[in-house]
Amino acid sequence: MSSVPDTIATAAGVLFINGQASEGTRAAIRRFGTALGAEADLLLRWGEVVLFVEGHPAPIILSAKPTSVDMGKVAAVLHLIDEVAAGRMGRDQAATELDAITRRPPVNVIRFAALAAAGAVALGVIFGAVTLATMAVIALSACCGALLRRAISHLSTNALIQPFAAALLAGVAGVIAIQLDIGVDPRLVLVCPCMVLVPGPHVLNGTIDLARSRITIGSARLVFAGLVVLMICSGLLLGLTVGDFRLPTEGPATVVPWYRDVVAAGIAVAAYGTFFNMPWRMLPVPVLVGMLAHGVRWLLLASGVSLAAGSLAACLIVGLIAAPVAARLRYPFAGFAFASVVSMVPGVFLFESAAALVELTTQGASASAQLLVSATVNGITALILILAMTVGLIVPKMLFENYKGGPRRLG
Repeated sequence: MSSVPDTIATAAGVLFINGQASEGTRAAIRRFGTALGAEADLLLRWGEVVLFVEGHPAPIILSAKPTSVDMGKVAAVLHLIDEVAAGRMGRDQAATELDAITRRPPVNVIRFAALAAAGAVALGVIFGAVTLATMAVIALSACCGALLRRAISHLSTNALIQPFAAALLAGVAGVIAIQLDIGVDPRLVLVCPCMVLVPGPHVLNGTIDLARSRITIGSARLVFAGLVVLMICSGLLLGLTVGDFRLPTEGPATVVPWYRDVVAAGIAVAAYGTFFNMPWRMLPVPVLVGMLAHGVRWLLLASGVSLAAGSLAACLIVGLIAAPVAARLRYPFAGFAFASVVSMVPGVFLFESAAALVELTTQGASASAQLLVSATVNGITALILILAMTVGLIVPKMLFENYKGGPRRLG
């Protein structure tokens, strides 16, 4: 039989490790402790959770790195806390349920690989993929990358190896397809399988922490996200060296029809929901929100609005919807919100900037000014888009929390 402190500690670890925001984790644990008759509070750091429980002689320190995103587990724990707070579940039953939640497996590998392929192809369609050969190579590369990631997860707990290996595979597969001359878009077959690896929830959670003056944990989350992006870029560029190939700096200008853009966005959202271990029943809401936001952005871009302004407006819509809906349905905000806007992530600009920087160092003094311009413009564009997206998502959340009287009522 688990003690009250142990039960609370288990819940705190599941929430923190699997993508719940710092403030939401602390609020949920306070509420859980109150429901179990013991006041509790948390101190969150990268790598550990320090739990203080009333009546316990010393803090409980858990080893916990928030490198995962499992919305199914987080939603289950928040629902359990609701049940205990409402008096419909006792302490012993809660401890048993928590143990079962911690042992829940991720989504099955077939769904994981299939949705990785579908999501990568959807992103390819959004960025202008029109040939079956291009879509087939993107799907095969992303599917094999997903299988590789799942295999590595059984061999190592290092969170950086998986994106590096998948991006490396994408680079090698893309180069082979290009050299076979089967009519693929070189840029898209290389970058689209890598775009499904971008760690958006960690960026959002880190930004929210910084906005709340949680400097240490916020900075750590952003550093981790930056390392993941670095691993993706390194793997992709290393894969390109197999065929001594350079990442194209731009592709053909393609105007994607509105309906195709919106449907593809919905598929991309479903793919990321799968990566975040959402049960099927949790997918419809973020899919619909993502399709709405992407449709609005398409209309804004078609009317002449800049890419950054269109992304900001779309993310504001997602933030305004996701803040109350995530609180009501007990979804982790970062996972919900990022899944809804994944199709707007400027990963392609990051990859192109990294490729140009590598070329600059390789060519040295003989490098053209165009390379420097490409590296700078793509890098700044990516940063502006990331800033616009994060502001659009977190401002509505913080306003909603203040309106509702603080994050304690969000769970």
